[in-house]
Parts: sequence; C-alpha cells; structure tokens
Amino acid sequence: MSAYPAFKRTGLYLKTLSLRQHDLGLDVIKGLNRKVDKRLSKRFIEVAGHIVRAKGRKKAVILMIGGHVLRSGVQKFVIDLMRRGYISCIAMNGAGVIHDFEFALIGATTENVAKYISLGEFGLWKETGRINDYINNGHKRGLGLGEAVGKAISEGDFLYKDISLLAEGWRLRIPITIHVGIGYDIIHEHPNCDGAATGAASYRDFLIFTKILERLEGGVVMNFGSAVMAPEVFLKSLSMVRNVSRQRGKSVKHFTTLVCDLYDLPKDFSSVPDNENQLYYFRPWKTMLVRTVADGGKAFYVKGDHSMTIPALWDAVNGIDKYKKQSR
Repeated sequence: MSAYPAFKRTGLYLKTLSLRQHDLGLDVIKGLNRKVDKRLSKRFIEVAGHIVRAKGRKKAVILMIGGHVLRSGVQKFVIDLMRRGYISCIAMNGAGVIHDFEFALIGATTENVAKYISLGEFGLWKETGRINDYINNGHKRGLGLGEAVGKAISEGDFLYKDISLLAEGWRLRIPITIHVGIGYDIIHEHPNCDGAATGAASYRDFLIFTKILERLEGGVVMNFGSAVMAPEVFLKSLSMVRNVSRQRGKSVKHFTTLVCDLYDLPKDFSSVPDNENQLYYFRPWKTMLVRTVADGGKAFYVKGDHSMTIPALWDAVNGIDKYKKQSR
C-alpha cells in the first residue's frame, strides 16, 4: 500500500452539461460544399499523390490529430476520406475523444476554462463522464479505447453521431487509436475513472497502431496539430516495427510524412535545428520531418489553420482521384 494519502473523489459534485456554457456548437461544422482555398490545395498535390498511390497498393495512410482538429469543424472532410478508403487509421489524444463525444451527444463542446476553473467546476460534467463507463466496459471485453467509445456512440442514442469520427471508425472498421496520459483529460477527474482500465485500453490502441505501421513502407503518416502525442507515439511504434522487420530482412524507410501546424518553419527543414533554437523543441520537426525519414522517406510541411488545411488536403486528393479515373 502507498504511504501517501490520495484524494477522495466521492466528495465531488458534478453538474449536467445543460448548465454549461459551450464555446463551440454545430455552426462550426463545415460542409463538403464549402469554398476551399485552391492555392493551399496546390501545396498538397504531391502528398495527395502519395496518398492515392498508397491506397492503391494497400499501404497504410495514417492521420494523427490533436483535439483542435475536431474543434475546427472539419469532421465531414475526414469522414469522407475514411469512407472512400483514403485513411487506414486515425490516432488522437484523449481530448479528441471528449470533443468527438460531446459533439455527437449534444452538438456542442468546449467550456470556458478560465470561468469554470475559478468556480471549481472545470471538467466536472455528468454526461462527459459516461466516457469512463464505455472505457471500463470495453476494457473488460478486450477492446481498445477508441473501439470502446466508437462502439458506444455508433450504437447509442446520439443525435449527432453522423459527425463522430469514433462512430464512423467503428462502423467502417477503421482503427481509431487513442493515446492518453493519465491526468491529462477532464474525465480523469470523475469518480468512475478507472486508471488501470484506461491505461490498458490505451496501451492496446498503441499496439494496434504499431501493427498498422507494419504496412507503412510506401505509405503516408500525417500529423495535424499534435505537438507531443503524434511524434512521440510514432517514434516508438516505428522503432518497434523496424526492429522486427530488420530481423526478417525487410525495411520500413520509404514512406511520406506530412506535418501541418501554425509554426513558421524555414523552407529547408531537412535538418534538425540547433538546440538553442526554440523550434528545436517542436517535436514534429525533428521527429517526423527529419529523423524518421532520414533513410529514404519524403517529408512535407504546410503551415495553416486546420479549418483550411484539412479541406485543402481533401480537395487535392479529390483532384488526383478524378484525374486517375479520367485517364483510365
């Protein structure tokens, strides 16, 4: 037994989501008919070509995202790519699960942190805590975290499940892997959070993600807005896959990486910046744009808000796909 006392969650008072002020609603969700920045789309043409070829060769096309991607309202673009077979796996952090769940349940998400932390109410919302029940029950059945929540949304009474990436992943049997850090997410505050179940379910997702990387040779890995989770999970998983592949006389080194974020990177980002440069600590640069592709891969970086870059990538894939169909 630990020598130190632990906080007792039984004294917490949870409020209903109907009492919460939401910063984002359904009006943020963008339709596929929205106007796309064609100049930005051109910057994705080469990457889109790699994605289309990877799909044709049954190679992995992986989308790694931070929670802000869901907050930018681009769900319909991602779901369309999933339905057409252009995404093999989506990896996200725990915040992404919460935004996906809340959007599916009530058509709104995101609270005013400054307001609710002052009141001692931040994150303590009854309905959102249901995610823990899904994780706990799914873990007992041997499901990964993404599977467990996706199944619950897909099969449950959720008015807006059509914009849920997790539900669509469950329906299409496309893995959505969730990579959490205990204490990072608001559901970890709740009395029904089982740290062991959460950790085990997320670790199962890590192994599912790593298995998918076995098909990365000739494939694509994209990172939209994840400064820590995506580069760190990718780094460890790739090392595991390369270790086993090397023993079998194979290699995993010819693949494409794409990073999209708001940082100003130089035109030539092919080498790691000096550690006195603050951008040295922007992990996607050194990990996904340099180190992991150093043996034969290709790397791309596009600066822009997710509300613009995801639709632009979708538009570029559509252009390549349309061209290939016309040329047959």
